[in-house]
Amino acid sequence: MRSLSKPIALLLTSMAICASSQTPNQTQTQPGGRVVLVLPFDNHSGDPSLNWISDSFPDTLNKRLASAGFLTISHDDRLFAYDHLGLPADLRPTRATTIRIAQQLDANFVVVGSYTVSPNTGAAGGDKISIQARVLSLDNLTLSAPLEDGAELDRLFDAENAVAWKTARVLDPHFAPSEQSFLSASGPVSLSAFEDYIRGSDAPTAAERLKRLQAAVKLAPDYSAALLALGKEQYTQRDYDAAAATLAKLPPTDRLALEANFYLGLARFNAANYAAAEDAFTFVASRLPLPEVVNDQGVALSRQGKDGYDFYLRAAQADPSDEDYHYNLALALFRRGDTANAQREADAALKLKPADNEAVELSKRLKALPAGTRLTASLANDFAPVERIRRNYAEASYRQAAFQLDQLRDARMALLPKAQRVAEYLQLGRDYLQKGQLPEAETQIQSALAADPNSPDAHAALAEEREAGNDPKQARSEARVSNIMKPNVAAYLVLARLDIADKQLAAAADDIAHALQIDPTSAPAIALKLALQQRGQTVP
Repeated sequence: MRSLSKPIALLLTSMAICASSQTPNQTQTQPGGRVVLVLPFDNHSGDPSLNWISDSFPDTLNKRLASAGFLTISHDDRLFAYDHLGLPADLRPTRATTIRIAQQLDANFVVVGSYTVSPNTGAAGGDKISIQARVLSLDNLTLSAPLEDGAELDRLFDAENAVAWKTARVLDPHFAPSEQSFLSASGPVSLSAFEDYIRGSDAPTAAERLKRLQAAVKLAPDYSAALLALGKEQYTQRDYDAAAATLAKLPPTDRLALEANFYLGLARFNAANYAAAEDAFTFVASRLPLPEVVNDQGVALSRQGKDGYDFYLRAAQADPSDEDYHYNLALALFRRGDTANAQREADAALKLKPADNEAVELSKRLKALPAGTRLTASLANDFAPVERIRRNYAEASYRQAAFQLDQLRDARMALLPKAQRVAEYLQLGRDYLQKGQLPEAETQIQSALAADPNSPDAHAALAEEREAGNDPKQARSEARVSNIMKPNVAAYLVLARLDIADKQLAAAADDIAHALQIDPTSAPAIALKLALQQRGQTVP
């Protein structure tokens, strides 16, 4: 894979140093072998109108495998490798060419496959899709046994998610999340909305992309991937108000919220809504404070007449090789009247890019002005420089940084005492659970159970995750195990909610009573008690 950008590499290096400094006498081996390339599947149906399904597999599997803790290679990076190797974008590669592409991208695994659509001979009628996938390991050049799945064609999205789960189990035999949790996390998407989204994402013209993506969102208003794609397309077409309205619909807990808010910030910035742009950039920077985003926070502040110096300084320190950050920092210093340091930063920008005409003019002006001169409106009558905003969201680099930050976190947590390790994994699991990210939640909870199989809190958390994943049998089982180990509110409330769903109100009342005996102030238990009482069921 193309290497990390310098600022991301610096960020990761500094975090690795911080992690290693906690235990100077121990060396941690970082987990590896988790970079996955998914190629479009081959259409064996003989029907060209179904070719769009071929490109849907990388889209679905990339998202699902990324949620499972793998680093997937994006569509753009795949096309980069094709171009670098002199291959056409619509190539269906041979085994040897597949290996060359994967090696170009530093992949550990390649997922290939095919599908066939045929009439369903059962009572349901309609068409049925049969899918076969295989995993090629680049580390030992072995090909897995076929991974097969199938469904009615209108359940294509569910079938692809099932294939993704089976693929994750091949990539990592210790992969923890259950299939039910994995499938529940993806949410339902109708075939027509899915088709419009895939066709819209790959359409050759702007008009067709916009039309298809709008159709997908109309059919599925909460379809996050379609909303993001539509918002980006509207932004590209300079319909900034429409882009902002679309992108703002993605909830902050969504997996795509970081990218959506970056483009939301740009859309609001271009619409001169600088305060709202600042809010969007701040949201992204609070979770992944990379220099591009921090810089844009500063620019949005500057457009409001405020001082963005601290943000430009952070961006320039994180990536000293970027001339724009030095230029922005020079302007911020100039506005403060610090002409000497402003000159230094302008010269740094020129050293990196001698043909930067704006930096040339800025340096020239600074040299001609008395020390301590501020960049003011009166001075700017014939010289009105503005700070530069960054418009590139390097998706692959961001995902790679987040992936490696997770690995550094896991290495740090492996060194903690057992009780602290369990507590931190459970907190992470509950955070993911609150966001509806079930595979990520289960991965953290299972890590807590691996650290301490007898943790009642971990079993209770797994019961909550199973409940959220529509697996009531396993949820009930885990809740009972948790209560056997140590009666607790969380486990009893899982049982209460399951009993209510089964219309076993008396049993639910007993569960709630047990929870309130443990903690009479538990707000969730009190809320369930009131709900039961409104249905005429007394809680002891």
